[in-house]
Amino acid sequence: MSGTAVAVIVVCVLAALGAAYALLAPRRKAERVRADRPPLAAQTGWTSAAGAEFAGLSEAARCDMIFAVAALDDDASRRLLEHALADPAEPVALAAAHALATHGRTDAVDAFLAANPGARADRIAATLALLH
Repeated sequence: MSGTAVAVIVVCVLAALGAAYALLAPRRKAERVRADRPPLAAQTGWTSAAGAEFAGLSEAARCDMIFAVAALDDDASRRLLEHALADPAEPVALAAAHALATHGRTDAVDAFLAANPGARADRIAATLALLH
């Protein structure tokens, strides 16, 4: 055998050993770690604390929170999004309206806009019409 053939065989053997380690070692460790963890428990009180601190955030931080909460798509997050429709900053209210409309909650947005008519409601409705 030539030196090149031996080098190719050595590289193939090393690659096979590396692949075997990558497939076997992390899986065993992850299974052991999962077995040591206590079961997850849902905590539903987070929205009351989030609602209390929501007003203290900057406008940009409130928008970020809207988009993060919208991804949860549960009852608690929907209540927070509906609360955010009344935010004094129009971009935050628009973000909440967009998040609700995206998740099929246009009824909540329409009800809020109907209950709060005016130029702001008109701008939010027009922007939502462009987005959806």
